[in-house]
Amino acid sequence: MEVDDQPKLSLTEALIPLVALVGMLFYNVFVYGDSAVEGSNQFILLLGGSLAAVIGFIRKITYRDMFAAVAKNLRVTTEAILILLMVGALAGTWLISGIIPTMVYYGLQVLNPSIFLASCVIICAVVSLVTGSSWTTTATVGIALIGIAGALDVSVAATAGAIVSGAYFGDKLSPLSDTTNLAAAMTGTNLFTHIRYMTLTTLPTLTVTLAAFLLMGLNSNPPSSVETQGFTTAISNTFNVSGWLFVVPILVFVLILKKTSPFLALLIGTLLGGIAALVFQPEIVAAAGGAEQLDFRSGYTGVMNAITVNTTVVTTNQKLNDLFTSGGMAGMLTTVWLIICAMVFGGVMEAIGALATISRALLHLFHTTFGLFASTVASCLVVNITASDQYLSIVVPGRMFSQAYEKKGLASENLSRTLEDSGTVTSALVPWNTCGAYQSGVLGVPVADYFVYAIFNWLSPFMTLLFAAFNLKIRMLLKK
Repeated sequence: MEVDDQPKLSLTEALIPLVALVGMLFYNVFVYGDSAVEGSNQFILLLGGSLAAVIGFIRKITYRDMFAAVAKNLRVTTEAILILLMVGALAGTWLISGIIPTMVYYGLQVLNPSIFLASCVIICAVVSLVTGSSWTTTATVGIALIGIAGALDVSVAATAGAIVSGAYFGDKLSPLSDTTNLAAAMTGTNLFTHIRYMTLTTLPTLTVTLAAFLLMGLNSNPPSSVETQGFTTAISNTFNVSGWLFVVPILVFVLILKKTSPFLALLIGTLLGGIAALVFQPEIVAAAGGAEQLDFRSGYTGVMNAITVNTTVVTTNQKLNDLFTSGGMAGMLTTVWLIICAMVFGGVMEAIGALATISRALLHLFHTTFGLFASTVASCLVVNITASDQYLSIVVPGRMFSQAYEKKGLASENLSRTLEDSGTVTSALVPWNTCGAYQSGVLGVPVADYFVYAIFNWLSPFMTLLFAAFNLKIRMLLKK
């Protein structure tokens, strides 16, 4: 159903499910805390969708239409769900193969705790810029950096925020990124014009982010050299640490650069990780398979267990034991469950026309140029919260606001930049959004914990509004 063809609800009707959902979620998190994501939040999302459906029935919208919208949302997220499952599988084989422990081993020797958080931003920004994928960045170097943070006694929440910040910087500016291409296409903007125009707000935001993490690092209490040596000794005594293990992640990055689908690249990375485990860590694989020596049966069982269920590699250091644990594909099922329920709510909200109604109301709320930018930002945030999908946060406001920008004499790149500054990056800040659910699931850190540290993500909308308020680099249409 196209945006313009959707039912026309009153603003009150459109806001009722949203306000009710936010209220129920706040109370649920108050009661359950971090464990709310393990099931109760999912049911709250279904309750919100049911309330939206009641409004739909009152407005004569059929169950079939609402279910079709839900099915469409679920179909769109199929790849995301498969990627999530494959990330769990990859984390398992990269653990028992020694790939992640090797990354931690060398990272402890190279990364200084005082600049660790800033280094996380830079590393993830570079990887994401090259690959065009924040998700792949988090699933590979992000997991390793979380492990290093635990060993260095650096806040895991702050590390997750730094990883997310860097990953979304690269994702936002990379010509290989799907959201970057989508924002340009939705507004009719040349891709590289869009990217160049985004640097005007993105680079200052990154600068502030790096400065903040550098200040945090100056106030950190780094572990002693003896403690760090204890970590590296425990790793080398447990795993066969080898530089050859880096071949696997390098091959995965090459596949992504060759525009291989993320699911296929992660699948290949998982299989290569399993092979590396058999070659480099036979004793660990045998132990994971419940045997003392490696044979065909224990090798198969050990690798398969790492891929599918919870696996822990025991070292002589208790802190490393907590880090060297993977939930496999099963560990991602809670996140998958959350995404499915969020898509139900978002699909019903889209089918009853609530998203279009809220966007129209925001469009007509302001009449100045700054008001137009503010309306766009607000619309992207609302869609991220209600539809739970970053693509819709670009598509819906992109359709709604394109003519308004043209009437104001504003070049299309103003809209495309604002969509990315407020739609793409804030998706990781909503726990039930596909991006927020993914990042928290992969990194093992709740969105509520890393939210304040994802500085780049929440600062970006403010930066674009600051430029609009002071009329900085606001490009106008050329008069014919």
